[in-house]
Amino acid sequence: MTDLLLGFGTMMTLIVAIGAQNAFVLRQGLRRHAVAKVVAVCAISDAILVAVGVAGFGAIVRRWPEAITVAAIVGGLFLLGYGFLAARRAFNPQSMQAGDGTSSRPVLTALALTWLNPHVYLDTLLLLGSIAAGRWLFGVGAVTASITWFVALGFGARLLSPLFAKPRAWRVLDGLIAAVMITLGVTLIAGW
Repeated sequence: MTDLLLGFGTMMTLIVAIGAQNAFVLRQGLRRHAVAKVVAVCAISDAILVAVGVAGFGAIVRRWPEAITVAAIVGGLFLLGYGFLAARRAFNPQSMQAGDGTSSRPVLTALALTWLNPHVYLDTLLLLGSIAAGRWLFGVGAVTASITWFVALGFGARLLSPLFAKPRAWRVLDGLIAAVMITLGVTLIAGW
């Protein structure tokens, strides 16, 4: 039971941080567009990565650090592009409706924000994998935390809908998302 709770707590401390994936899940939840699909993609992706990390894949990644460098550059470029799109949305009041359903390919975006993010590999494969060291209950706790977080964020976002009925709130949110994405993109590219 201790491993289960330790895995849950460790994953929560890693996943709750504001980042590209969380900002996207929040935005989709507010828009009420493809929320279940986006939440499922994020949770299943995390489950796969945690399982691979617990199984010991972190040792392979440590031996081939170039993989993280490539992911950082590609991920950084993707985040820059997504950040500029968010900035454009912040200045375009026509795209500010909560339920407009205009987002193209939310599942592909969720996949890209997850799998092109080098921090996800560091967190799940290296950090969680090193802590878990083959302890599968730890991994189950981490996956449970991921599912709990994404369900709460994606479906709980609707509670903020009254606030986001105003275009100004969307502008602020998209402006913040743009700032986070562009900062993360530049940091990833410059740091590797």
